[in-house]
Amino acid sequence: MSDQPVLHKISPEHLLTLYEITRAMNSSLDFDEVLNQAIDSIMLVTKAERGVLMIADDHTGEMHVRIARGVSGQTLQTEAPYSTTIVNQVMETRQPLLTNNAMLDNRYSPGQSIIMRGLRAILCAPMMVKERLVGVVYVDTSMRTGTFTEMDRDLLSAVAGQAGIAIENARLYQVAVEKGRLEREFQMAREMQQALMPLRMPKLPGYDLCATWRAAREMAGDFYDAFVLTGDLLGIVIADVSDKGAPAALFMAVARSFIRSYAHAGLSPTETLGRTNDLILDDAESGMFVTVYHSVFQADGSCCNVNAGHNPPLLYRHATHSGEFMPRGGRAIGWFANNPVKETMLTLEPEDMLIYYTDGLTEAENAEGDYYGEHRLVEAVLQAAGQTADAVLEHIVHDVESFCAGVPLFDDLTLVVVRYTGGN
Repeated sequence: MSDQPVLHKISPEHLLTLYEITRAMNSSLDFDEVLNQAIDSIMLVTKAERGVLMIADDHTGEMHVRIARGVSGQTLQTEAPYSTTIVNQVMETRQPLLTNNAMLDNRYSPGQSIIMRGLRAILCAPMMVKERLVGVVYVDTSMRTGTFTEMDRDLLSAVAGQAGIAIENARLYQVAVEKGRLEREFQMAREMQQALMPLRMPKLPGYDLCATWRAAREMAGDFYDAFVLTGDLLGIVIADVSDKGAPAALFMAVARSFIRSYAHAGLSPTETLGRTNDLILDDAESGMFVTVYHSVFQADGSCCNVNAGHNPPLLYRHATHSGEFMPRGGRAIGWFANNPVKETMLTLEPEDMLIYYTDGLTEAENAEGDYYGEHRLVEAVLQAAGQTADAVLEHIVHDVESFCAGVPLFDDLTLVVVRYTGGN
């Protein structure tokens, strides 16, 4: 079916009206304004008492009244201000309908609205876009002398075709505007989230640090933090929220603030994560939780580590050129009260490293659906060992990207490398 009706009986007056309506539709992207102009012009030319314009729901196809206009321009109540019998028939046949004797027309049984209002003449036409019904235009009159002509029907069909195109254009424009707005908001949110990450890694004698953070969506649930505490202590945090997107980003910001505040207040890693867990449980009703690994390093290479359900970091020992994973332990924060986290003490020797990561790294997939895995991480670290933290991190990231071969990240990816130089 063509979008454009055949205009074989349109008078010069009707053609002028069609031109004016089409020009109005093409000159504005304010859809409500265009629709009001269209229905007013149609009623003026057809001398209808009432005019109704209905738009189809994008998902269900159900018709909703967008404009209901009376003869003097007043807005009518939208509780069925039209013949549902006529509208349903037009929706079913996708063809315009004209009747000048609605009460007795044998093509259909007159509905309650026709009988109660004493309707005589009714015009109704579908608004089509590429064989898709996007709306219906309807006018009627109960005046004794009121009738519609075939030229009125053809005009209504022509206007309905133009209105259908205008609806689609306006919808696409609104989608584009909304998409642009959301993209700007997401970009702002992403920039704010990035601002929560350390702008640059802290400098502390004996340590070489670097990190990377990549979001699978516009915003991430992963985060890391690195900060210097009183007494020349170095705090490292890596975490992964159970969800993704905006909710996870907000949850991340809350958890990060709690952890950093308690750490700077002088609490031990165990107390820091314990109190963060209790505070989140008191306030959170989202059902989300966050896995966290928190370490505090001293100048001599010793460190205190606490795991709250997170992927255990990889420990590289330079003396034996070997890698092993730190112990697992604890439960995710925000899951249960009295989280049984424990401290694991460790002493690093010069050129030893701790590699912190989220499961977005080890669970990165290639085109065959294989995981990057912990064993590849160990191999990548052994290959890059003896270089700076930056070089080790770059090697790991390059190795993951080569493995994935263009397959986009399914999950957020965060990686932190801490290399102990021993003061060298």
